[in-house]
Amino acid sequence: MQALIFDHNLELKEIPRPAIRPGEALVRVRLAGICRTDLEVLRGYHSFRGIPGHEFVGEVVGPPESDLVGQRVVGEINIPCGVCPRCRRRLARHCRERRVLGLRGHDGAFAQYLTLPRDNLHPVPDALTDDAAVFTEPLAAALAVSEAAPADLDQRVLVIGDGTLGLLISFTLALRGLNTHLAGHYPEHLRLAEPYGVKTFLENELASGEFDLVVEASGSPGGLDLALDRVRPRGTVVLKSTFAGCVPLDPALLVVPEVRLVGSRCGPFPAALRLLTQGWLDPRPLVSRVFPLSQGVAALDWARQKGVLKVLLAAS
Repeated sequence: MQALIFDHNLELKEIPRPAIRPGEALVRVRLAGICRTDLEVLRGYHSFRGIPGHEFVGEVVGPPESDLVGQRVVGEINIPCGVCPRCRRRLARHCRERRVLGLRGHDGAFAQYLTLPRDNLHPVPDALTDDAAVFTEPLAAALAVSEAAPADLDQRVLVIGDGTLGLLISFTLALRGLNTHLAGHYPEHLRLAEPYGVKTFLENELASGEFDLVVEASGSPGGLDLALDRVRPRGTVVLKSTFAGCVPLDPALLVVPEVRLVGSRCGPFPAALRLLTQGWLDPRPLVSRVFPLSQGVAALDWARQKGVLKVLLAAS
C-alpha cells in the first residue's frame, strides 16, 4: 500500500498492509484530514515516527468475520491497555500505556489502510457523505469544550482562533444557544461562523470587555496571552492548542484573578455524528483543498500556508 512515512522527513513509500491484531479491524481509508496537530508532529511533537494522521473516514475490509465488513466507519484515536487503574476508573483516554492513532505508537490514516480496535469504530450513516464524515474527530473535539467547561446561557463566551477547530467550536457553542464570540485573522473564515449566530471580530479589533469562558484554539503560543487578558476574574480558559515547543506561563496570571485553566482534547463521536447526520452543522465549506494521497507531501506543505483551513487526502 501507499503511505506517508515520517522519520525526520516525510516521504511517500510503498509498504505492506498493516497486520490485523486480535480485536482489530482493517480499514481502507477513503478520506483523511490534515490538522494542525499533524503539522506539529512533523516539527517533533510527541517524537512520533511512522504514519501520521488521525482524522479519517474509511471502509472496513477485514477480518472476514467482522460484522463491520463493507461498512463505512470513523474511528476514535486512543487505544488504551484496558487493564490499568486509569482504564478501570473510566479514564482510558488517559491510559499511560495507550497508543494513539498517528500520534503515539500506532500508524495513522495517511495511508491506504489502517488498523484500529473494533470497539474504536463508529458506523457512518448512509446519508452522510465522506467529506462531511471525515470531520467527525475534530467536531467531537469541539464538543469536548462543553464537557470540560459547561457554560450558562447568560454567560459570554470567546473563541480565539478561526482555523478549522476554532470555527467548529464556535459553531457548537452557538448551537447550544450561548452568546458566542469568535476572534480571528481572516475575514473569509469569520464569515463562515456568522450563519450560526456567532459574533465575529478580527483579533486586532476585538472590543474591550471580559468573558466568562475563553477557548484558546488559535494554534499560536500568543493565543494563551490573549485568553488570559480577556477572561474575567474567576472565569475559565479552555486550552485546545498543542505545540511542538513550550509556552511560558506566569502562575500569577491564574492565581491572582483565580482563573480556572482547563485542558481539553478528544470528545464524543456519537454526538458529533448526530450533529452531522441531522444537518445541524455542515463542515464542508471548511474544506480548502483535496489532494490524492500520492501528492501527500505537497498536501502537508500546502496545509502549512497561512489562511488554509481543512486539507483532505483522498486515499482511494
